[in-house]
Amino acid sequence: MAITTLGDHLRVCRERLRPQDVGLPGGTRRRVPGLRREEVALLAGISVEYYLRLEQGRDRHPSDQVLGALARALQLDQDAERYLHDLARPAPAARRRRTPRPERVGAGVRSLIDSWPATPALVQDLSMTTVAANAVAVALSPYFSPGVNTLRAAFLEPEMRELYEDWDAMTAKAVAYLRSMTGPEADDPRLVEVVGELSLRSERFRTLWAKQIVRLQTSGTSRFRHPQVGPLELHYEKLALPNTQGQILVTYHARAGSESYERLELLAHLARGNRPGPDSGRDEDRHGRRNGEADRGPDAEGARGRRP
Repeated sequence: MAITTLGDHLRVCRERLRPQDVGLPGGTRRRVPGLRREEVALLAGISVEYYLRLEQGRDRHPSDQVLGALARALQLDQDAERYLHDLARPAPAARRRRTPRPERVGAGVRSLIDSWPATPALVQDLSMTTVAANAVAVALSPYFSPGVNTLRAAFLEPEMRELYEDWDAMTAKAVAYLRSMTGPEADDPRLVEVVGELSLRSERFRTLWAKQIVRLQTSGTSRFRHPQVGPLELHYEKLALPNTQGQILVTYHARAGSESYERLELLAHLARGNRPGPDSGRDEDRHGRRNGEADRGPDAEGARGRRP
């Protein structure tokens, strides 16, 4: 995966805007998509030569004031402006390129999500690979199982396209969210792997990733077409877990009294019915792993892409 630079991002943001979006005349003899460099410089109150140096990568450390002016000129929202600052203030290379340690989920968090029998909950790492999930989350989708990369599954597995009522919107949100999380960690080996594979195998992912849209959406609504219980409208929350390598706790819940609430209760009942016994959360599966743990053995990479 090529690391996104400040200059690359400025160019893409510039090309997304039309002159009329910022109150400038459009004209009919424009040879470039979006705004011209001199128009961005004018709107930001900086010289054309200085903006050219930024976009070409000859100056990579603009001041916060200049970054703020560029964000306003390019009509960036809060998430996109933060990403712009991250690109201009990257972590030291030696720190960014370290090999990640194996992901582990704290016992307290694991116990917490297991105590929510009717609330689908999972923990994902920075690359959106699930590292822990409760039974009802796996019942909602087997692609929420530990060891599976949900981003990869969203683009490559036909069942995920069938599961989400609005697959196009879901994938756009997922890529914008991933982009928002990758400013200082753009060359993390886990991200390099998943973005590289999806760039090769999914045209839609390539298109969305190239747009460089940034949106840290941590709550919203997902609509599912579940094959067992029918339509589900679930609200999700994404919470960063402190003292981890970028782990996120994702939960889903339905509005009390709604049809989705009743169907989610039914799904939870079905999930409990699939358990061998009351201590199944600690039983080992046929591969010798405990339920809720990602495969850390030699086949861990293969587990990301196949249905559990």
